[in-house]
Amino acid sequence: MEALGQLAGRIAHDFNNVLTAICGFAEVLENALAPRDPLRGHAAEILTAGERAASLIRQLLAFSRAQPLEPEVLDLNVAVATMDQLFRRVIGEDIDLVTVVAPTLGHVIADPGQIDQVLMNLVVNARDAMPQGGKLTIETANVELDEAAAHERPTMRPGSYVRLAVSDTGIGMDGETQRRIFEPFFTTKAQGKGTGLGLATVYGIVKQSGREISVYSEPGRGTTFTIYLPRVGQAAAPAPSSPPAREAAGGGETILLLDDDAQIRALLGETLGVSGYTVLAASHGEEALRIGTEHLGPIHLLVTDVVMPGMSGPEVAQRMAAVRPGIPVLYVSGYAEHAMVHHDRLPPGGRRPPEALHPRGAHAENAPTARWPR
Repeated sequence: MEALGQLAGRIAHDFNNVLTAICGFAEVLENALAPRDPLRGHAAEILTAGERAASLIRQLLAFSRAQPLEPEVLDLNVAVATMDQLFRRVIGEDIDLVTVVAPTLGHVIADPGQIDQVLMNLVVNARDAMPQGGKLTIETANVELDEAAAHERPTMRPGSYVRLAVSDTGIGMDGETQRRIFEPFFTTKAQGKGTGLGLATVYGIVKQSGREISVYSEPGRGTTFTIYLPRVGQAAAPAPSSPPAREAAGGGETILLLDDDAQIRALLGETLGVSGYTVLAASHGEEALRIGTEHLGPIHLLVTDVVMPGMSGPEVAQRMAAVRPGIPVLYVSGYAEHAMVHHDRLPPGGRRPPEALHPRGAHAENAPTARWPR
């Protein structure tokens, strides 16, 4: 799993660079076209395809347990209710969807995006197990595990949990299939009908968060997947409100942009430019330091990739501070954030800004209010 995680992280970085250029320039094109221009629909399709590709990368990172986590206090009943209409569109009219939720369900700490991903993968798996239709049940409940119950689940301790169960009345599985169900790329579907990553992704997400998942199934009698999440006494976070539309944020401030990828550099430069900033672009560390030394006016922000040949972003920032003391730095990268921190790619004391680049991520040092201009 460690080797697969390193491979997935590297693939994700390279693909994220490509997807950033694809999605970014498609968005620039869409915004430049008139609302009724027929080409605007083509740009939107490119964006949709790019977002689907980005979701595959997230699956790859999830199954390898390398996906960055943003946990918060959640009410799983709210998560299930929010996804209800989407589930109904996915499963079709021949499957009866039933939700049985505990009225006073306890809260859990989890990444909401990953919970949605787990639910969707389990629902899709259940749908595929019922080609002739059937019943799909999503259930939440508060449970208490005593010593005896915890002993049957070696990775769990006695205590208070929230149980999330997804059951179907489909074809079921024999013992050999159940033993392999979470293996990456293992699938019982016909060739071209499945990647074999759905349940592996679920397993990776659950294990990355230190949770427990089990499966019970019998041929011809359906399947139940059960997930246990530790219950907490904290209040759930309020539902996020839609952010207000932002106008161009720049007022002519100068940004030094450093990225070794030409497409990413061009995209970021254009986006920053149309947002009202003056951009000085550099393709490597030495060039950025030369610009920082020779530029006669102020430089209000350094935006730099983290991992680059020759000189890394943090190294450039450290040397730039000697030339321009106190310059704020915004780091951007296609790597998973925790992997960069683990390998000392980012300096201590840095903090994430309130928003992140998509599909790239952002990490700010000396710039706690940095926001990506769109």
